[in-house]
Amino acid sequence: MNYLGFKPENIEKTVDELNQLLCNYQIYYQNLRNYHWNIGGEHFFDLHIKFEELYNEAKVSIDEIAERVLTLRQKPTSTLAEYLKNADINERSTDDPKKMVANILDDHKKIITNLRSVIETAGDASDEGTIDMTAGFLASVEKNSWMLDAWLNR
Repeated sequence: MNYLGFKPENIEKTVDELNQLLCNYQIYYQNLRNYHWNIGGEHFFDLHIKFEELYNEAKVSIDEIAERVLTLRQKPTSTLAEYLKNADINERSTDDPKKMVANILDDHKKIITNLRSVIETAGDASDEGTIDMTAGFLASVEKNSWMLDAWLNR
């Protein structure tokens, strides 16, 4: 049943972009969990809380992306092997708080590029639902990037 009125060939590229975004968000999420668990020193209180805030937001985004793929009657990428193979974001580990924040900003840059690509592709398919969802993610990632950059450069 085609309850959304899309022709499958018109949303195929959007789904590919969404699955790429899903892969990127999953690795980003795990990086944030790693940083949250391993932060220490003088920045513990502010960054421990911020990293938890970011990974909770990422967790919600991950679920929304996967459910959007399902809404488009396709299958979301769902294995760790696929995430690691297809993500533009790499697993990272460090004990240095400033490097943690710099790494997150680098991950944000990749997610922002991916989000903008999803928005453009979804626009070509007249897929306003995907555009609306990803535009909200984009605004949030941009704002968090500004805040992390301000912390890093104080």
